[in-house]
Amino acid sequence: MTDNQPTETPTSMTTSILDSIKGFIGKILSNWTVRISLLGIVVLAVGIFAFFYQHFVAEMGMKMWTKSSGARPIECVLKDTNNDNYVSCSALLGDQVVPLECSSSLLNLGCRVNYGSAVPNVKASRGN
Repeated sequence: MTDNQPTETPTSMTTSILDSIKGFIGKILSNWTVRISLLGIVVLAVGIFAFFYQHFVAEMGMKMWTKSSGARPIECVLKDTNNDNYVSCSALLGDQVVPLECSSSLLNLGCRVNYGSAVPNVKASRGN
């Protein structure tokens, strides 16, 4: 840098504002009850996220599947009940409810149709 170029220095006003904010936050965090409360909130938030994680990922996969198939998403259950990394979901395709198994892993996002638990089409079997 040459002597002719102006150097950028923070103004005293911005420095004083930053110092006052740091002081205010420092006073709040110096109280042990605030620290314990913040820690409890973080632990609770992480626990809630971990509990609903499979549901969130399965719903993303279900929405992708229904968008590509032209179906309407209905709902997914909260957890994988048989530990196969798939969550049971359902979608409405035309007038039929389609049972889906949607992946609960971000590395395998999508759904597969569970034909074993599919409800037979009553209208087709009656001949209407």
